[in-house]
Amino acid sequence: MKFIKFFVVGILFGIILSKSEVISWFRIYEMFKFQSFHMYGVIGSAVVLGILIIQLFKKGIIKNKDGKQIIVPPKKNAFKANFLGGIIFGLGWALVGACPGPMFILLGRGVLAILIIVFGALLGAFVYHAVKKWMPN
Repeated sequence: MKFIKFFVVGILFGIILSKSEVISWFRIYEMFKFQSFHMYGVIGSAVVLGILIIQLFKKGIIKNKDGKQIIVPPKKNAFKANFLGGIIFGLGWALVGACPGPMFILLGRGVLAILIIVFGALLGAFVYHAVKKWMPN
């Protein structure tokens, strides 16, 4: 029962992603071929919303459950790591047509073929863990 709130938020997030067609392979295909604004609009909206929420954290308008200010620590400049990680993530996304969130939503909707992709993602996570000490992060 301790994690029920995270389970409920996860289900709501899955419903929102499903209803907004973000998990649709065809929408992702359109995005990579620059044929539709749909995915760019969703991703751009998420970026703008994230920027606004971070600003509300910094100004102390949104606080944690104890009433204390949420402090976001500054990020170190990791251009090389972000660039390499972004390329790997983008190639995987373009190759299979799904990023990690939609993989589990598709599995929940009964798309059993996505199990192959989930297995590959888990394998990639294990490989990253094994080689992360040599990675530029």
